Amino acid sequence: MELTELERRLGPFCEAMYETAHVRVFDVHKMPGHAGFSYGFSVEAGDRTEGWFIRIPPPNVNWRGTADVLRQVAVLNALDATDVPHCSVRWSGSDLTWFGCPYFVVPKLEGDVLRLGKDEWGSALSDEALLDLGRQAMSALARIHKVDPGEAAYLGEPVPFAADVERWDRFYERAADPDALARAPECRERLLDTIPEGAPVGIFHGDFQTANLFCSLEADLLAVIDWELTGIGATLNDVGWICTFSDPQAWAGGRALGRPMFLDPDTLVSLYTEAYGDPLPDLRWFRALAAYKFAIITGFNLGLHRRGKRPDPSWEQTALSQTPLIDRALELLG
Repeated sequence: MELTELERRLGPFCEAMYETAHVRVFDVHKMPGHAGFSYGFSVEAGDRTEGWFIRIPPPNVNWRGTADVLRQVAVLNALDATDVPHCSVRWSGSDLTWFGCPYFVVPKLEGDVLRLGKDEWGSALSDEALLDLGRQAMSALARIHKVDPGEAAYLGEPVPFAADVERWDRFYERAADPDALARAPECRERLLDTIPEGAPVGIFHGDFQTANLFCSLEADLLAVIDWELTGIGATLNDVGWICTFSDPQAWAGGRALGRPMFLDPDTLVSLYTEAYGDPLPDLRWFRALAAYKFAIITGFNLGLHRRGKRPDPSWEQTALSQTPLIDRALELLG
């Protein structure tokens, strides 16, 4: 949606939500990282000025799966009864009157996602501050995983463990460089042969990593954000995911996506285990699954880039880690 069109639609919407005709909508802008379907805006109503964030589906897609923004609403509403840092939904719905699609609106926070690159704010944090932030993040994750999935029944049935391995087959078949993924079938077979028994099932985030940890610049976790990939299934997938992005042995040159890493995997696992409290199965399987997934995701996105369907030169650099990711997965599987 064009900014001018969105601003036009936000006027009547805010008049209805604020229950007054005396509102001014301004500073409507695209938010980074969401392909142009997340926006920030501000509202002046009387002596109040408030900032908001609106999420709508991407254009020209079916409103299912990751494009069903109301899935995110279900989880965020379930978290309202917890102390997990998150953005509470202020307005949401499937009424097409306002934007021609489902939507949700949350308060706009002041801060930034955790950035650890050179000259970025996170790079100046002390080891002690990083450890404390890691404890906040992994404790929040443990509390997310303790939420009764019945509180977010809209998400549907749990994803079977085997299906979470097999669903990447079609992406593997479309990878740009099959040679870089030569050992992927071996890894797939090993994953299916060693599925952990007794692993907890509940609400998972789906992309739990530093880019989705929204913090104050004093390194306080303000919100776990971007629930686009949320669902019900093996919760330890989230632990495996963030560990993979902090595992130098999984990446070419020892740097995930060419950027500095967060805390090492052993520390992250220790912090999570301490916060979760209950016994957990071998987390190495979930770390291996995450590495396997991202290797295939990389191959698929590299193909989209090279075919001009979704140009993004950064995948050429990330592609150097396809083989190391698969090798690391097999190593973790023993």
